[in-house]
Amino acid sequence: MAEESLARPFYTVLVLALVCSALVAGAAVLLRPLQTSNQRIDQQKNILRAAGLYDPKRDVDEQFKVIRTRVVDLHSGAFVPPEQISPDSFDQRKAALDSTLGTALNKSSDLAGLGRQERYSLVYLVEHNQRVEQVILPIRGKGLWSTMYAYVALEADLNTIRGISFYAHGETPGLGGEIENKQWQESWRGKAIYGPDHGVALKVVKGRAADQGPMAPYQIDGLSGASMTGAGVSNLLRFWFGDHGFKPFIQRMQAQGGLNG
Repeated sequence: MAEESLARPFYTVLVLALVCSALVAGAAVLLRPLQTSNQRIDQQKNILRAAGLYDPKRDVDEQFKVIRTRVVDLHSGAFVPPEQISPDSFDQRKAALDSTLGTALNKSSDLAGLGRQERYSLVYLVEHNQRVEQVILPIRGKGLWSTMYAYVALEADLNTIRGISFYAHGETPGLGGEIENKQWQESWRGKAIYGPDHGVALKVVKGRAADQGPMAPYQIDGLSGASMTGAGVSNLLRFWFGDHGFKPFIQRMQAQGGLNG
């Protein structure tokens, strides 16, 4: 009787733990479709925000119908046929870690601090009246404390910024975290990526950006007290719009007469 009394609390706790584990696991399985749907909707919202098209009063899926998702080969700049890689199922972040779909970056080329990069990237084309008006590109790179993720929308000339949406990061609130500030993001509109020498000229400066003169189209206001975050943003721009990023795609499209060539 003594042994039974000593063992009973142990078995009670064990059974309770098993029941709780089963309930948590079951809830996770049941909620996974909802979580996946919410993640998709959040992604669509940020793409629409970058393009300046998001209306909180309208259904997100309905708004997203004007956007066509494609896969691009970052090496050649060519579109990848959907039967080869489906845009609906392609996971870009996982691809960077895959031995066949991603490659390690050396120090000299890894301006964004990624370590590894995917060979293929998703791109989002905004279409109206059977014409492509802008393209939205996913970019990311290291800040002071974290990897910063954003979508940047380009006009049909593939050089002028329509908008940008930083949507995930771990930078310091009130300092580097101001990359999410809507007013700061709005200041990107109309800026140019490439300078007269066709190199990436756009960058975040210390202090105020020039409002006139030859450098005005290529400067973004610095973030007060967050120079390292600003430098990280400049570096990710140099990487993703350079030879290892979307530059081959942009040059290919421009050579073909633009997005509608």
